[in-house]
Amino acid sequence: MKTSFPKSKIRVVLAEGVHPSGEAILRDEGFKVDRIDGAIAPADLPSALAGAHIVGIRSKTQIDATAIDGTDRLLAIGCFCIGTNQVDTDASALRGVPVFNSPFSNTRSVAELTICEIIALHRRLADRSAQMHAGVWQKSSSGAHEIRGRTLGIVGYGRIGSQVSVLAEAMGMRVIFYDQVQVLPLGNARQAKSLKELLKESDVVTLHVPATPDTDTLIGAKELGAMKPGAMLINNARGTVVDVDALAAALKSGSIGGAAVDVFPSEPGANGPGFESALAGAPNVVLTPHVGGSTEEAQESIAKDVAQKLVRFVNNGSTTGGVNVPEVELPEQVGASGERVHRILHFHRNVPGVLTKLHAVISRTNANVVAEHLRTDERVGYVVLDVAPMDDWGATMLDELKAIPETLGVRLLW
Repeated sequence: MKTSFPKSKIRVVLAEGVHPSGEAILRDEGFKVDRIDGAIAPADLPSALAGAHIVGIRSKTQIDATAIDGTDRLLAIGCFCIGTNQVDTDASALRGVPVFNSPFSNTRSVAELTICEIIALHRRLADRSAQMHAGVWQKSSSGAHEIRGRTLGIVGYGRIGSQVSVLAEAMGMRVIFYDQVQVLPLGNARQAKSLKELLKESDVVTLHVPATPDTDTLIGAKELGAMKPGAMLINNARGTVVDVDALAAALKSGSIGGAAVDVFPSEPGANGPGFESALAGAPNVVLTPHVGGSTEEAQESIAKDVAQKLVRFVNNGSTTGGVNVPEVELPEQVGASGERVHRILHFHRNVPGVLTKLHAVISRTNANVVAEHLRTDERVGYVVLDVAPMDDWGATMLDELKAIPETLGVRLLW
């Protein structure tokens, strides 16, 4: 009789210092966990992922189609971070491999950093600190301001942007925001009709948008020129959103009064020397090494969130939170009268006729289908069948399901 693959043989590879809380969740499930220090270099991916059922990475390891196609047991990929740009999600979807991330767990950390930077820029703390480290005592109120009464412009009013809005307003700032869609303002915030309007009115502009073709170089020389003279810019979103050279020129000319930048178009792959930017040395600039969400609290929350999603998929088949496959939230694996049932998990190309072929295979076993769940997107279908257990329910069923031409991946849970 077919049974589930033993948990003790599920191999998990975690790289890039995933927080121990995530590892603990996976180990507590009985999975075998191997850790790799730092990012996995492209040349090392084949050996690192050989025999892995789950791989967990953060933002530096790049998993492309070649790496995915080279795996033989891969069930899921966990991005223990916010984005998934480092993974070829299309290629993994067409292998029936869900990709999970944690898009909201670092919201508070990024919002707090943004508020910190707003104050630091208005008080010119970066310049004052650099002078003190160089042995220069420069006590002066010139160019230092309170943030109370100033106008904050937020570009992107999602989870992070809206939290920044609430915190800033609590500190006495006037808040306007721009978003491509109509959203409900929080507090007294007002939605601007256009980006141009926001740039014209704001004393400080903070960016909280994803990396998309529409946001590529969203802020360039033209937009910087449209800002108030002496206004400030904060980018804790994505490095491609701002033209860094144009920003550096605006800072050095004095048309922009300061900037805080946490993300860059090109970032080093490891800690240590090697960072270069046109912004280095510019006046009243706070530069941080992509640490917006890098608090212990955020990393712990991310690790727990992604690990739990991976566990649910492996144990239950649920794909809730998957970014590249249809999301299916599944109930417990029991029949109507409480009996344990077999669960068949089937990823397939979303074309007509697949369900007919799948049902034909099952019907030949005389198995009783007690529940069926199906979700599709434009490329992939995910069907889950709960089948009443029998002493002999068809030892060749899985092989026949794998042989269906449209099958991308199939798995059995006992």
